[in-house]
Amino acid sequence: MLRSVLAGCGAYLPANKVTNDDLAKRVATSDEWIRERTGIHCRHFAEEGEMTSDLATAAARAALEDAGLDAEAVDLIVLATATPDNTFPATATKVQVKLGCRPGFPAFDLQAVCSGFLYALTVADNFVKAGQAKCALVIGAETFSRILDFEDRTTCVLFGDGAGAVLLRAEEGTGATTDKGVLSTHLHADGRQHDLLYVDGGPSSTQTTGLLRMHGREVFRHAVVNLHDVVLEALDANGLTAADLDWVVPHQANKRIIDGTAKKLGISPEKIITTISEHANTSAASVPLALSVARADGRIKSGDLILLEAMGGGFTWGSALVRV
Repeated sequence: MLRSVLAGCGAYLPANKVTNDDLAKRVATSDEWIRERTGIHCRHFAEEGEMTSDLATAAARAALEDAGLDAEAVDLIVLATATPDNTFPATATKVQVKLGCRPGFPAFDLQAVCSGFLYALTVADNFVKAGQAKCALVIGAETFSRILDFEDRTTCVLFGDGAGAVLLRAEEGTGATTDKGVLSTHLHADGRQHDLLYVDGGPSSTQTTGLLRMHGREVFRHAVVNLHDVVLEALDANGLTAADLDWVVPHQANKRIIDGTAKKLGISPEKIITTISEHANTSAASVPLALSVARADGRIKSGDLILLEAMGGGFTWGSALVRV
């Protein structure tokens, strides 16, 4: 069978680093208040004129370099984002041009907010397994600073901008869990929870971009339950247990959610990759950013079994089991 093997990882953060103290000059908050409730110390905001496509392109270039491949090898781009450059065309098509890829292959955006990268990874994996792509770029990129309400201290302190990318290459596998590559993916959605995390605008409703709105306590409660269940779903589907995992790369939304989910699963904190302190919540970029950091610093090594998981507005949530 064909497997989607992780050939390269890349990440990009805007140069504009914003600490909690910097935010405290703008809104009624403090470093202590933010750290205690979220684990966040700082985040990065895109500069004026710096767009989601710029962040995505930089992360994609880094993933190609990590894989030792050039843009001509790519035959699919799936870009997860809730903050595209334009309503249309797809930001992925701009990345295709900026990378210098050959024209003609599919390039499109996918919107599942913080779960976007897991959704995009699943779509790309299915393209590979169907024999429709041999070298796929999967990107999560966001400029969430553009949709934050800086008069709402409970939400504006939580988010940042950034991008992460992985390059998937089609390789033959045996079908066993010892194979390298994506072993399985698991996606869910529950539209009944729309009003707990959403943006109050859009082309069809208000003809405006809108700003982010969130009921944090309720989102927290759903997140711990949903992420626990979807991690077990991935393990059960492959006949594995939490003890078989080398690493868990969670969505970096809130340190309390990460810790609560790990405790509920009985997973050692030493196995959890956390970057929230430096990145904050970068939505669809969160998982690939954390994955890229852990690969670059040598924690995640070839042959390791990793579990990716995320939950976002919609609600949407998902997981993926990958052997790198």
